[in-house]
Amino acid sequence: MMSGKLASLTPEEIRETAMVDLVYELLYEKGEPMLYRDLYQEVARLKGFTEEEMTRYIAQLYTEINIDGRFICVGKSLWGLKKWYPTEQATDSAVQANVKDDFDEDLEEDLFEEEEDELFDDENLDEDDVFDDEEYEELDEEEVEEAEEEDEDLI
Repeated sequence: MMSGKLASLTPEEIRETAMVDLVYELLYEKGEPMLYRDLYQEVARLKGFTEEEMTRYIAQLYTEINIDGRFICVGKSLWGLKKWYPTEQATDSAVQANVKDDFDEDLEEDLFEEEEDELFDDENLDEDDVFDDEEYEELDEEEVEEAEEEDEDLI
């Protein structure tokens, strides 16, 4: 596949091109590192993936990028072409200046809330799992201390 020729490819050629090769072309044409989610969304758009296909292939492409020697992770989910970086700079500390923060506070909060809802969903509890205040008051101090020590051991 010729570099810089994504725009000239037919839909059939794009379908036949490996996802990882499309990522290479995208990075080559842009000339700077890109976030994985942006790379994947562009590959999915080029290939015309359905939502189901997007879900099916997201991990596959990430794995392919990881094992393909043409790519280097230069930050939090930020990928570039290895040839852009001299060998002695191909370390996390050396490319730190190129790191773009991929932290999405709203997304993180939404994911935490979903996880918290699942954890504390009363529908998932059996009657034996529910521990009411009356039962707690009936415990003596020694039992409470033992339970707290067990909790600390788990942390």
